[in-house]
Order: sequence, then structure tokens, then C-alpha cells
Amino acid sequence: MTDFLKGYDIQYWLESCPQGYLEDTQYGHGASAREPDLVLENPTLREQAIGTTVQLVVGERCALAASSGLINAAPDEASKRFLATQTLDEARHVEVFTHRLYDLGVKKGELEDVIAQYANPNLVHFAELLLERVDAKDFVAGVVGQNVVLEGMAFNVFEMLQAANRETNPKFAQTLAGTIADERRHVGFGENRIGSLVREHPERKRDIEQLQKEMSYFMLATFGDQMRQGPTPEQVSEIVTASGGTPVRQAEWQGLKLSEAAPEELEAVLGDTILKEFKLRLERIGIEYQTPERPAA
Repeated sequence: MTDFLKGYDIQYWLESCPQGYLEDTQYGHGASAREPDLVLENPTLREQAIGTTVQLVVGERCALAASSGLINAAPDEASKRFLATQTLDEARHVEVFTHRLYDLGVKKGELEDVIAQYANPNLVHFAELLLERVDAKDFVAGVVGQNVVLEGMAFNVFEMLQAANRETNPKFAQTLAGTIADERRHVGFGENRIGSLVREHPERKRDIEQLQKEMSYFMLATFGDQMRQGPTPEQVSEIVTASGGTPVRQAEWQGLKLSEAAPEELEAVLGDTILKEFKLRLERIGIEYQTPERPAA
């Protein structure tokens, strides 16, 4: 067996994750951490937080179903073991983001209705496409959709959210930090395993590129929708000031001052960052990025 999974075995996972950056956390954050009062008390900010968190829950539910479904489709034991650890990671992500919805005041009996209300249709459609491939036991397509497209693109969104919340909401920022650490391993697995399979089965290259083209549209559309929804940074600043709060130090990401950027600027920088890193990731795998087209209605 080649060493493409070096560092991704169960022992490594135990030492780095539950015995590492997650030690002494509850639901991904410190036991005493709480959502800021302003977020809980202001209807606009609370709704924005719920909407953002719902997208995280929907994405992680998809990732949980995909990673667990791919275990028996994996062509080797090392991949099965890695996917077993990823399944637990994804289950944890579903749990921590669901628990955040409860912290934001969503009642357990209302959870599914709230998710249905806020879930982005593009993200839901992406999940349907991915899980169709997983149900068909197509390991290559499943790992491309899950570990390369879904997590490879969402990785930058997690980083931006963490930067934006580091000072204003340390609880959420810490939860995101643990998720980012998990996703880094998952994306690395996707690159290494699919890269090796493309070399072994070059006839799959065209299919992988078509799958990337189709799936990428729905991920990019989801990000664009989220950037255009909710209060603008200027409106958030006004809410903070009106409540008697003091604006915090500027949060920056990719050289952009997040509290001042217009939604269009955020969307542009996020899109550029996602595509730049995504294209490099695909290049390392050995496939060429295909620009998405809007699907037929």
C-alpha cells in the first residue's frame, strides 16, 4: 500500500483531534462560552446568525451522509478507516452547529421547520447531486463531491467566518476553529486519494471534470446568496452603537476590512479566494478546472 494516507490513520486522528484541539471543549467551545447578548437580544442579528448556522447544519448533514455512505464503497482498507474518522468528524459538526441553533433560541421541536425555512435551495440541490453518486457506490465521484468540492470550497468560508467572529463572538469562532482543523484533514485526503486514482484510472478524468463543473455552480451560488442576505456591516455597526456597545477593532480577511466591506465586495473577494485555491487544488489532483454554467431550469 502506498503512503498516500500517511498521517490520516485512526491513531493520528485520536492524537490530533479528540486528544488535541478538542480537549476541554463542549460542543466545540469552552464550557463557559456563551453567545453575545446583543446577538440573542437583537432580532436582526439573531435571524442572521440562525440563517448562517442553518447553512452549516445542512452542509454538514450532507457531509455526514456522504462520508458514512462511502465507507463500504472505498477500494482499500486505509480509505475505509479514514472515512470512519471523517464520519465521526461530520457527526460532531452536525451536533455542534445544531447546538448553536439551540443556543440562539431555536426550540428542539422547531428545528426541522427552521432548517427547512432557511436552507439555501442551491445547497440542498448540491446535497442531492452528491448523495445520488454516493448511493450509487461511486467512490471517485463521492470523494470529489465531498472532500474536494464541498469541503474544498467551504474551507475558505469557514476561515472568513472565524476571522469575522474572533473578537465579537469568541464562542462561535472557537467552534469554527475546530471545524477548520477537521476540514483541513478531509481536504488533504481528497487531494491525495483522488490524485492517485486519476493516475490509476485516467479514463475517469473527464467524468470528474464534468462533476466538478456541475457541482461547483451550486456551491458558488450558495455563497453568493448568503453574502447578499442579512444586514450590511454598516447596519450591524448602527445596531451595536444604538445598543450602547462599542465597535471592536477591525476584523480583516484577505486584506479586506470585514466590518466596512459592502456585500458585493465580500462576495467578490470570497469568490476570488475560493476559485484561486480550488484551481490549485484541482491542479495538484491532475484535473483542469471547468467553469460552471447555470443549470437549465
